[in-house]
Amino acid sequence: MEAVVERQNMVKALEQVKRNKGAAGVDGMTIHEIDAYLKTDWAEIKERLLDGSYQPQPVLGIQIPKPNGGVRQLGIPTVIDRLIQQAIQQVLTPIFDPTFSDSSYGFRPGRSAHQAVSAAREYVKTGRRWVVDIDLEKFFDRVNHDILMSRIARKIKDKRLLRLIRKYLQAGMMQDGLVSQRVEGTPQGGPLSPLLSNILLDDLDKELEKRGHKFCRYADDCNIYVGSKASGERVLERITRFLERKLHLTVNAAKSAVDRPWKRKFLGYSMTFEKTARLKPSPSNVKRLKDSIRELIHRGRGGRIDRVIGELTLKLRGWGHYFKLAEVKKVFEDLDGWIRRKVRNTIWRQWKKPATRYRELKARGISEDLARQTAKSGRGPWFASGTQAMNIAFPKKFFDELGLVSLLDMRLSR
Repeated sequence: MEAVVERQNMVKALEQVKRNKGAAGVDGMTIHEIDAYLKTDWAEIKERLLDGSYQPQPVLGIQIPKPNGGVRQLGIPTVIDRLIQQAIQQVLTPIFDPTFSDSSYGFRPGRSAHQAVSAAREYVKTGRRWVVDIDLEKFFDRVNHDILMSRIARKIKDKRLLRLIRKYLQAGMMQDGLVSQRVEGTPQGGPLSPLLSNILLDDLDKELEKRGHKFCRYADDCNIYVGSKASGERVLERITRFLERKLHLTVNAAKSAVDRPWKRKFLGYSMTFEKTARLKPSPSNVKRLKDSIRELIHRGRGGRIDRVIGELTLKLRGWGHYFKLAEVKKVFEDLDGWIRRKVRNTIWRQWKKPATRYRELKARGISEDLARQTAKSGRGPWFASGTQAMNIAFPKKFFDELGLVSLLDMRLSR
Protein backbone atom coordinates (compact mmCIF):
# COMPACT_ATOMS: atom_id res chain seq x y z
CA MET A 1 0.00 0.00 0.00
CA GLU A 2 2.91 2.35 0.66
CA ALA A 3 4.04 1.80 -2.94
CA VAL A 4 0.50 2.46 -4.20
CA VAL A 5 0.10 5.84 -2.45
CA GLU A 6 3.71 6.95 -3.03
CA ARG A 7 3.72 10.42 -4.60
CA GLN A 8 5.44 9.56 -7.88
CA ASN A 9 3.13 6.60 -8.47
CA MET A 10 0.06 8.73 -7.75
CA VAL A 11 1.21 11.52 -10.08
CA LYS A 12 1.71 8.99 -12.87
CA ALA A 13 -1.72 7.47 -12.15
CA LEU A 14 -3.37 10.91 -12.22
CA GLU A 15 -1.81 11.69 -15.60
CA GLN A 16 -3.09 8.39 -17.01
CA VAL A 17 -6.62 8.87 -15.66
CA LYS A 18 -6.73 12.33 -17.23
CA ARG A 19 -5.53 10.92 -20.56
CA ASN A 20 -8.24 8.26 -20.44
CA LYS A 21 -10.89 10.94 -19.77
CA GLY A 22 -14.12 9.01 -19.22
CA ALA A 23 -17.51 9.79 -17.72
CA ALA A 24 -18.32 10.78 -14.15
CA GLY A 25 -19.25 8.06 -11.66
CA VAL A 26 -22.08 7.94 -9.13
CA ASP A 27 -20.83 11.08 -7.32
CA GLY A 28 -21.00 13.20 -10.48
CA MET A 29 -17.38 14.38 -10.21
CA THR A 30 -15.77 14.95 -13.60
CA ILE A 31 -12.13 14.59 -14.55
CA HIS A 32 -11.85 18.41 -14.61
CA GLU A 33 -12.70 18.66 -10.91
CA ILE A 34 -10.24 16.10 -9.56
CA ASP A 35 -7.24 18.43 -9.04
CA ALA A 36 -9.13 20.80 -6.75
CA TYR A 37 -10.62 17.85 -4.85
CA LEU A 38 -7.26 16.18 -4.29
CA LYS A 39 -5.73 19.39 -2.91
CA THR A 40 -8.22 19.41 -0.06
CA ASP A 41 -9.01 15.70 0.46
CA TRP A 42 -6.02 13.59 -0.62
CA ALA A 43 -4.35 13.56 2.82
CA GLU A 44 -7.45 12.00 4.39
CA ILE A 45 -7.93 9.50 1.52
CA LYS A 46 -4.27 8.44 1.77
CA GLU A 47 -4.59 7.92 5.52
CA ARG A 48 -7.70 5.75 5.05
CA LEU A 49 -5.95 3.71 2.33
CA LEU A 50 -3.01 3.03 4.64
CA ASP A 51 -5.07 2.15 7.71
CA GLY A 52 -7.47 -0.04 5.69
CA SER A 53 -10.62 1.97 6.32
CA TYR A 54 -11.10 3.32 2.78
CA GLN A 55 -14.42 2.26 1.22
CA PRO A 56 -14.87 2.53 -2.56
CA GLN A 57 -18.12 3.98 -3.88
CA PRO A 58 -20.50 1.90 -6.03
CA VAL A 59 -19.83 1.85 -9.76
CA LEU A 60 -22.27 3.42 -12.19
CA GLY A 61 -23.89 0.68 -14.27
CA ILE A 62 -24.07 1.41 -18.00
CA GLN A 63 -25.10 -0.95 -20.78
CA ILE A 64 -23.73 -0.52 -24.27
CA PRO A 65 -24.75 -2.52 -27.36
CA LYS A 66 -22.40 -5.24 -28.57
CA PRO A 67 -21.49 -5.20 -32.28
CA ASN A 68 -23.03 -8.65 -32.78
CA GLY A 69 -26.15 -8.04 -30.72
CA GLY A 70 -26.93 -8.03 -27.03
CA VAL A 71 -25.49 -5.60 -24.50
CA ARG A 72 -22.25 -5.30 -22.56
CA GLN A 73 -22.50 -4.32 -18.90
CA LEU A 74 -20.00 -1.66 -17.86
CA GLY A 75 -19.35 -0.42 -14.35
CA ILE A 76 -17.90 3.10 -14.26
CA PRO A 77 -16.04 3.88 -10.99
CA THR A 78 -15.85 7.42 -9.64
CA VAL A 79 -12.86 9.48 -10.78
CA ILE A 80 -11.21 9.03 -7.36
CA ASP A 81 -11.67 5.25 -7.48
CA ARG A 82 -10.33 5.18 -11.04
CA LEU A 83 -7.26 7.03 -9.76
CA ILE A 84 -6.70 4.55 -6.92
CA GLN A 85 -7.30 1.56 -9.19
CA GLN A 86 -4.80 2.95 -11.71
CA ALA A 87 -2.23 3.39 -8.92
CA ILE A 88 -2.78 -0.23 -7.81
CA GLN A 89 -2.50 -1.46 -11.39
CA GLN A 90 0.85 0.32 -11.82
CA VAL A 91 2.25 -1.43 -8.75
CA LEU A 92 0.86 -4.89 -9.55
CA THR A 93 1.72 -5.00 -13.27
CA PRO A 94 5.55 -5.25 -12.82
CA ILE A 95 4.97 -8.05 -10.29
CA PHE A 96 2.56 -10.19 -12.34
CA ASP A 97 3.19 -9.35 -16.01
CA PRO A 98 6.70 -10.89 -16.33
CA THR A 99 5.28 -14.28 -15.32
CA PHE A 100 2.41 -14.22 -17.83
CA SER A 101 2.43 -16.47 -20.91
CA ASP A 102 4.03 -15.34 -24.16
CA SER A 103 0.73 -16.39 -25.78
CA SER A 104 -1.26 -13.81 -23.80
CA TYR A 105 -1.62 -10.51 -25.64
CA GLY A 106 -4.49 -8.50 -24.15
CA PHE A 107 -4.02 -5.45 -21.89
CA ARG A 108 -0.31 -5.97 -21.43
CA PRO A 109 2.52 -3.45 -21.90
CA GLY A 110 4.24 -3.88 -25.25
CA ARG A 111 1.67 -6.38 -26.53
CA SER A 112 -1.21 -5.91 -28.94
CA ALA A 113 -4.08 -7.47 -30.86
CA HIS A 114 -1.97 -7.29 -34.03
CA GLN A 115 0.69 -9.50 -32.43
CA ALA A 116 -1.99 -12.03 -31.45
CA VAL A 117 -3.42 -12.11 -34.98
CA SER A 118 0.07 -12.50 -36.51
CA ALA A 119 0.86 -15.40 -34.18
CA ALA A 120 -2.44 -17.08 -35.09
CA ARG A 121 -1.61 -16.83 -38.78
CA GLU A 122 1.82 -18.43 -38.22
CA TYR A 123 0.25 -21.38 -36.39
CA VAL A 124 -2.08 -21.97 -39.34
CA LYS A 125 0.78 -21.64 -41.82
CA THR A 126 2.69 -24.40 -40.01
CA GLY A 127 -0.15 -26.87 -40.59
CA ARG A 128 -2.42 -26.35 -37.57
CA ARG A 129 -5.45 -25.81 -39.77
CA TRP A 130 -8.12 -26.38 -37.15
CA VAL A 131 -8.98 -23.93 -34.41
CA VAL A 132 -10.61 -24.47 -31.02
CA ASP A 133 -12.46 -21.20 -30.55
CA ILE A 134 -13.40 -20.84 -26.87
CA ASP A 135 -16.02 -18.32 -25.83
CA LEU A 136 -16.35 -17.67 -22.10
CA GLU A 137 -19.93 -16.85 -21.19
CA LYS A 138 -20.20 -13.38 -19.59
CA PHE A 139 -16.64 -13.70 -18.33
CA PHE A 140 -16.34 -10.31 -16.61
CA ASP A 141 -19.70 -10.85 -14.89
CA ARG A 142 -18.87 -14.37 -13.69
CA VAL A 143 -15.39 -14.11 -12.16
CA ASN A 144 -15.31 -15.94 -8.83
CA HIS A 145 -13.95 -13.52 -6.22
CA ASP A 146 -12.46 -16.16 -3.91
CA ILE A 147 -10.57 -17.87 -6.73
CA LEU A 148 -9.30 -14.56 -8.11
CA MET A 149 -8.17 -13.31 -4.69
CA SER A 150 -6.32 -16.57 -4.04
CA ARG A 151 -4.38 -16.02 -7.29
CA ILE A 152 -3.49 -12.46 -6.31
CA ALA A 153 -2.43 -13.59 -2.82
CA ARG A 154 0.17 -15.92 -4.35
CA LYS A 155 2.36 -12.85 -4.92
CA ILE A 156 0.84 -10.07 -2.79
CA LYS A 157 1.09 -10.43 1.00
CA ASP A 158 -0.05 -6.96 2.12
CA LYS A 159 -3.48 -7.67 3.60
CA ARG A 160 -4.53 -4.02 3.33
CA LEU A 161 -4.08 -4.14 -0.43
CA LEU A 162 -5.80 -7.52 -0.71
CA ARG A 163 -8.77 -6.24 1.29
CA LEU A 164 -8.96 -3.10 -0.87
CA ILE A 165 -8.98 -5.12 -4.10
CA ARG A 166 -11.76 -7.31 -2.72
CA LYS A 167 -13.71 -4.17 -1.80
CA TYR A 168 -13.43 -3.03 -5.40
CA LEU A 169 -14.67 -6.43 -6.60
CA GLN A 170 -17.62 -6.27 -4.23
CA ALA A 171 -18.48 -2.59 -4.70
CA GLY A 172 -22.15 -2.26 -5.53
CA MET A 173 -23.49 -1.22 -8.92
CA MET A 174 -25.94 1.66 -9.24
CA GLN A 175 -28.55 1.46 -11.99
CA ASP A 176 -31.75 3.50 -12.16
CA GLY A 177 -30.92 5.00 -8.78
CA LEU A 178 -30.72 1.65 -6.98
CA VAL A 179 -27.51 -0.01 -5.73
CA SER A 180 -27.19 -3.79 -6.05
CA GLN A 181 -24.42 -5.71 -4.29
CA ARG A 182 -21.97 -7.84 -6.28
CA VAL A 183 -20.97 -11.35 -5.24
CA GLU A 184 -19.10 -12.25 -8.45
CA GLY A 185 -17.57 -10.57 -11.48
CA THR A 186 -15.11 -7.76 -12.08
CA PRO A 187 -17.03 -5.00 -13.85
CA GLN A 188 -15.57 -3.69 -17.11
CA GLY A 189 -14.84 0.01 -16.94
CA GLY A 190 -12.18 0.30 -14.23
CA PRO A 191 -8.39 0.41 -14.80
CA LEU A 192 -7.84 -2.66 -12.61
CA SER A 193 -10.23 -5.11 -14.31
CA PRO A 194 -8.04 -6.01 -17.33
CA LEU A 195 -5.08 -6.95 -15.11
CA LEU A 196 -7.31 -8.97 -12.78
CA SER A 197 -8.71 -10.89 -15.75
CA ASN A 198 -5.18 -11.74 -16.89
CA ILE A 199 -4.21 -12.88 -13.38
CA LEU A 200 -7.15 -15.28 -13.30
CA LEU A 201 -6.79 -16.57 -16.86
CA ASP A 202 -3.05 -17.09 -16.44
CA ASP A 203 -4.06 -20.44 -14.92
CA LEU A 204 -5.66 -21.32 -18.27
CA ASP A 205 -2.52 -20.24 -20.13
CA LYS A 206 -0.29 -22.36 -17.90
CA GLU A 207 -2.57 -25.37 -18.36
CA LEU A 208 -2.45 -25.00 -22.15
CA GLU A 209 1.34 -24.66 -22.09
CA LYS A 210 1.66 -27.73 -19.87
CA ARG A 211 -0.34 -29.70 -22.44
CA GLY A 212 1.89 -28.41 -25.27
CA HIS A 213 -0.80 -26.46 -27.11
CA LYS A 214 -0.25 -23.55 -29.48
CA PHE A 215 -2.70 -20.79 -28.67
CA CYS A 216 -3.40 -17.06 -28.65
CA ARG A 217 -5.37 -15.39 -25.88
CA TYR A 218 -6.51 -11.78 -25.84
CA ALA A 219 -8.42 -11.11 -22.60
CA ASP A 220 -11.23 -13.69 -22.58
CA ASP A 221 -10.90 -14.43 -26.31
CA CYS A 222 -8.88 -17.66 -26.66
CA ASN A 223 -8.06 -19.64 -29.82
CA ILE A 224 -6.12 -22.93 -29.74
CA TYR A 225 -4.62 -24.22 -33.00
CA VAL A 226 -4.47 -27.97 -33.67
CA GLY A 227 -3.83 -30.37 -36.54
CA SER A 228 -7.16 -32.19 -36.80
CA LYS A 229 -10.83 -31.90 -35.96
CA ALA A 230 -10.69 -34.93 -33.64
CA SER A 231 -7.81 -33.39 -31.73
CA GLY A 232 -9.69 -30.12 -31.48
CA GLU A 233 -12.80 -31.78 -30.08
CA ARG A 234 -10.72 -33.51 -27.40
CA VAL A 235 -9.05 -30.20 -26.50
CA LEU A 236 -12.39 -28.36 -26.30
CA GLU A 237 -13.84 -31.01 -24.00
CA ARG A 238 -10.83 -31.08 -21.66
CA ILE A 239 -10.33 -27.32 -21.49
CA THR A 240 -14.04 -26.79 -20.87
CA ARG A 241 -13.80 -29.20 -17.94
CA PHE A 242 -10.69 -27.41 -16.61
CA LEU A 243 -12.32 -23.97 -16.81
CA GLU A 244 -15.49 -25.10 -15.11
CA ARG A 245 -13.86 -27.12 -12.34
CA LYS A 246 -10.74 -25.10 -11.57
CA LEU A 247 -11.81 -21.52 -12.32
CA HIS A 248 -15.62 -21.82 -12.06
CA LEU A 249 -16.02 -20.24 -15.49
CA THR A 250 -18.67 -21.25 -18.01
CA VAL A 251 -17.84 -22.00 -21.65
CA ASN A 252 -20.58 -20.84 -24.01
CA ALA A 253 -21.26 -24.04 -25.97
CA ALA A 254 -23.33 -22.21 -28.60
CA LYS A 255 -20.53 -19.80 -29.51
CA SER A 256 -17.51 -22.09 -28.96
CA ALA A 257 -16.53 -24.44 -31.78
CA VAL A 258 -13.90 -26.57 -33.46
CA ASP A 259 -13.68 -25.31 -37.03
CA ARG A 260 -11.44 -24.12 -39.83
CA PRO A 261 -9.75 -20.76 -39.13
CA TRP A 262 -11.19 -19.27 -42.32
CA LYS A 263 -14.71 -20.02 -41.04
CA ARG A 264 -14.11 -18.25 -37.71
CA LYS A 265 -12.85 -14.82 -36.76
CA PHE A 266 -10.25 -13.80 -34.20
CA LEU A 267 -10.07 -10.17 -33.03
CA GLY A 268 -11.94 -9.07 -36.16
CA TYR A 269 -9.68 -10.94 -38.60
CA SER A 270 -10.29 -14.07 -40.63
CA MET A 271 -7.99 -15.99 -42.99
CA THR A 272 -7.95 -17.46 -46.47
CA PHE A 273 -8.07 -21.25 -46.91
CA GLU A 274 -4.90 -21.38 -49.03
CA LYS A 275 -1.95 -23.45 -47.86
CA THR A 276 -0.15 -20.23 -47.00
CA ALA A 277 -2.92 -18.53 -45.05
CA ARG A 278 -3.44 -14.81 -45.58
CA LEU A 279 -5.21 -12.45 -43.22
CA LYS A 280 -8.33 -10.51 -44.14
CA PRO A 281 -11.05 -8.57 -42.30
CA SER A 282 -13.83 -10.94 -41.27
CA PRO A 283 -17.06 -10.68 -43.31
CA SER A 284 -18.97 -9.59 -40.20
CA ASN A 285 -16.54 -6.70 -39.65
CA VAL A 286 -16.88 -5.61 -43.28
CA LYS A 287 -20.66 -5.70 -42.90
CA ARG A 288 -20.43 -3.68 -39.67
CA LEU A 289 -18.31 -1.04 -41.40
CA LYS A 290 -20.81 -0.81 -44.26
CA ASP A 291 -23.72 -0.46 -41.84
CA SER A 292 -21.98 2.38 -39.98
CA ILE A 293 -21.16 4.13 -43.29
CA ARG A 294 -24.80 3.84 -44.41
CA GLU A 295 -25.89 5.46 -41.15
CA LEU A 296 -23.28 8.22 -41.41
CA ILE A 297 -24.18 9.06 -45.01
CA HIS A 298 -27.91 8.95 -44.24
CA ARG A 299 -27.41 11.47 -41.41
CA GLY A 300 -25.47 13.81 -43.70
CA ARG A 301 -27.58 13.32 -46.80
CA GLY A 302 -28.81 16.90 -46.91
CA GLY A 303 -25.47 18.48 -45.99
CA ARG A 304 -22.33 19.39 -47.87
CA ILE A 305 -20.45 16.49 -49.42
CA ASP A 306 -17.09 17.67 -48.07
CA ARG A 307 -18.45 17.41 -44.50
CA VAL A 308 -19.75 13.89 -45.13
CA ILE A 309 -16.36 12.95 -46.53
CA GLY A 310 -14.61 14.49 -43.50
CA GLU A 311 -16.60 12.22 -41.15
CA LEU A 312 -16.07 9.24 -43.42
CA THR A 313 -12.33 9.80 -43.45
CA LEU A 314 -12.07 9.67 -39.65
CA LYS A 315 -13.92 6.36 -39.58
CA LEU A 316 -11.96 4.86 -42.48
CA ARG A 317 -8.57 5.83 -41.05
CA GLY A 318 -9.33 4.04 -37.80
CA TRP A 319 -10.71 0.96 -39.54
CA GLY A 320 -7.88 0.86 -42.07
CA HIS A 321 -5.24 1.18 -39.34
CA TYR A 322 -6.71 -1.69 -37.33
CA PHE A 323 -6.86 -3.95 -40.40
CA LYS A 324 -3.42 -2.99 -41.67
CA LEU A 325 -2.28 -6.62 -41.35
CA ALA A 326 -4.83 -7.77 -43.94
CA GLU A 327 -3.21 -9.28 -47.03
CA VAL A 328 -6.24 -9.74 -49.31
CA LYS A 329 -6.30 -6.70 -51.61
CA LYS A 330 -9.74 -7.35 -53.12
CA VAL A 331 -11.58 -6.64 -49.85
CA PHE A 332 -10.17 -3.10 -49.84
CA GLU A 333 -10.79 -2.59 -53.57
CA ASP A 334 -14.42 -3.63 -53.22
CA LEU A 335 -14.94 -1.41 -50.17
CA ASP A 336 -13.37 1.61 -51.87
CA GLY A 337 -15.62 1.17 -54.91
CA TRP A 338 -18.71 0.72 -52.74
CA ILE A 339 -17.92 3.78 -50.62
CA ARG A 340 -17.38 6.03 -53.63
CA ARG A 341 -20.64 4.78 -55.11
CA LYS A 342 -22.47 5.57 -51.84
CA VAL A 343 -21.20 9.15 -52.03
CA ARG A 344 -22.16 9.42 -55.71
CA ASN A 345 -25.58 8.13 -54.71
CA THR A 346 -25.87 10.97 -52.17
CA ILE A 347 -24.84 13.55 -54.77
CA TRP A 348 -27.44 12.19 -57.20
CA ARG A 349 -30.17 12.43 -54.55
CA GLN A 350 -29.21 16.02 -53.75
CA TRP A 351 -29.71 17.04 -57.38
CA LYS A 352 -33.36 15.83 -57.14
CA LYS A 353 -34.78 17.03 -60.49
CA PRO A 354 -33.85 15.67 -63.95
CA ALA A 355 -33.08 19.19 -65.16
CA THR A 356 -30.62 19.71 -62.30
CA ARG A 357 -29.02 16.34 -62.96
CA TYR A 358 -28.65 17.12 -66.66
CA ARG A 359 -27.14 20.54 -65.96
CA GLU A 360 -24.69 19.23 -63.31
CA LEU A 361 -23.52 16.32 -65.46
CA LYS A 362 -22.93 18.65 -68.41
CA ALA A 363 -20.95 20.99 -66.11
CA ARG A 364 -18.69 18.07 -65.19
CA GLY A 365 -17.82 17.32 -68.81
CA ILE A 366 -20.40 14.65 -69.69
CA SER A 367 -21.61 14.71 -73.30
CA GLU A 368 -25.08 16.11 -73.98
CA ASP A 369 -26.57 12.78 -75.06
CA LEU A 370 -25.15 10.78 -72.14
CA ALA A 371 -26.08 13.49 -69.64
CA ARG A 372 -29.70 13.60 -70.93
CA GLN A 373 -30.01 9.81 -71.02
CA THR A 374 -28.66 9.44 -67.46
CA ALA A 375 -30.69 12.35 -66.05
CA LYS A 376 -33.97 10.90 -67.38
CA SER A 377 -33.32 7.38 -66.12
CA GLY A 378 -36.09 6.17 -63.82
CA ARG A 379 -34.17 3.23 -62.37
CA GLY A 380 -33.40 4.87 -59.05
CA PRO A 381 -30.46 6.62 -57.34
CA TRP A 382 -28.38 3.50 -56.64
CA PHE A 383 -28.49 2.46 -60.30
CA ALA A 384 -27.65 6.01 -61.39
CA SER A 385 -24.69 6.19 -58.99
CA GLY A 386 -23.10 3.26 -60.82
CA THR A 387 -23.59 4.56 -64.35
CA GLN A 388 -20.82 5.50 -66.73
CA ALA A 389 -21.79 9.18 -66.53
CA MET A 390 -21.52 9.37 -62.74
CA ASN A 391 -18.22 7.46 -62.72
CA ILE A 392 -16.74 9.83 -65.30
CA ALA A 393 -18.16 12.91 -63.57
CA PHE A 394 -16.87 11.84 -60.15
CA PRO A 395 -13.70 9.76 -60.65
CA LYS A 396 -11.39 8.63 -57.86
CA LYS A 397 -9.36 11.82 -58.35
CA PHE A 398 -12.41 13.90 -57.29
CA PHE A 399 -12.64 12.01 -54.00
CA ASP A 400 -8.88 12.16 -53.46
CA GLU A 401 -8.95 15.96 -53.80
CA LEU A 402 -11.73 16.15 -51.19
CA GLY A 403 -9.59 14.06 -48.83
CA LEU A 404 -11.59 10.82 -48.89
CA VAL A 405 -9.30 8.05 -47.63
CA SER A 406 -8.79 5.08 -49.94
CA LEU A 407 -8.46 1.90 -47.88
CA LEU A 408 -6.50 0.29 -50.71
CA ASP A 409 -4.08 3.23 -50.92
CA MET A 410 -3.58 3.08 -47.13
CA ARG A 411 -2.76 -0.61 -47.40
CA LEU A 412 -0.36 -0.18 -50.34
CA SER A 413 1.48 2.73 -48.65
CA ARG A 414 2.46 0.65 -45.62
